[in-house]
Amino acid sequence: MTTDTGSPRSALRTAMRPTADALPVERRALRDGVHDSILELLLEGDVQPGQSLSIDGLARQLGVSPTPVREAMVQLEHTGLVTRAALKGYRVAPPLTRERMAELVDARTVLELAAVRGAVPLSDNAILHLKAAHADHVVAASEVKEAQADTGEDGAAWAALRRYYDADWAFHRTFFEHCHNTYLLQLAESLSPQVHRMRQSAGHGVTDVDLAVAEHAAILRAAVTGDADATEETMRAHLGGVRQRSLAESEDA
Repeated sequence: MTTDTGSPRSALRTAMRPTADALPVERRALRDGVHDSILELLLEGDVQPGQSLSIDGLARQLGVSPTPVREAMVQLEHTGLVTRAALKGYRVAPPLTRERMAELVDARTVLELAAVRGAVPLSDNAILHLKAAHADHVVAASEVKEAQADTGEDGAAWAALRRYYDADWAFHRTFFEHCHNTYLLQLAESLSPQVHRMRQSAGHGVTDVDLAVAEHAAILRAAVTGDADATEETMRAHLGGVRQRSLAESEDA
C-alpha cells in the first residue's frame, strides 16, 4: 500500500498531528495546508464558477475547524479565485472576461520582458535549466495530446494538464530566477492563480500545445546565443500569441 506524502491534503494531515513545543508553527502549517487544499479544489475544477463555498462544509470535508478555512478563504479572495458578498458568503469566481484576460496577459508581458532583460545573457547553469525545462515541456505537451486522443474530447485528463502547466511555468520561471530581481519573481507568482483561471476561462481544453512548444523553442534558441534583444522579441511574440489564442478561445468571444 502506498502513502501519498506530497499532496496538500497529506500536508494538512501532518499539520494536524500534535507537537509539544511549536503550537504557533503548527497552527500556521494547518492554515497553509487548508489553503492549499481549497486552492487544489479550485484549480482542478472540482467546483464550478458561481458555486457557493460553505465554510462549515469545507471544514467538514477537510476534517478541521471552521477557523483555518475562514482564514484561507480571506487569502483566496485576494487572488480573485473566490468572491464574497455580504450575508451570502463565498462563491467560486466567475470566468474571466475577455477584457480581464487581455489585461492579465499584458501585465504578465511587462514582467516577463523585464525578467528577460535582466537575465540574458544567461549563465551556463541557467541555460542548462532552460534546456531541461523545455525538454520537460515537450514531453508534457505530448502527454496532453495523447490524453486528448484517448478521451476523444478536447479536454485532457487533469494530471496531464497539470504537468503541462507546471512545465510551461518552469520554462518561464527560469528567466525570473536569473534576472537578479527577487520582486519580479514574487509578482509573477502572485499572478499564477489568475493565469490558471484564464486558462479555465479560455476554453475547454488545451489547443495550442504545438504552437507553445515551437514558441518556447524559438525563445531557447535566442537565449542560448546570449542576444538579449532577440530573446526579448521571441518572448514578446510568444506572449502575443498566448493573448491572441486565449481571447479567440474565450467563452464570450
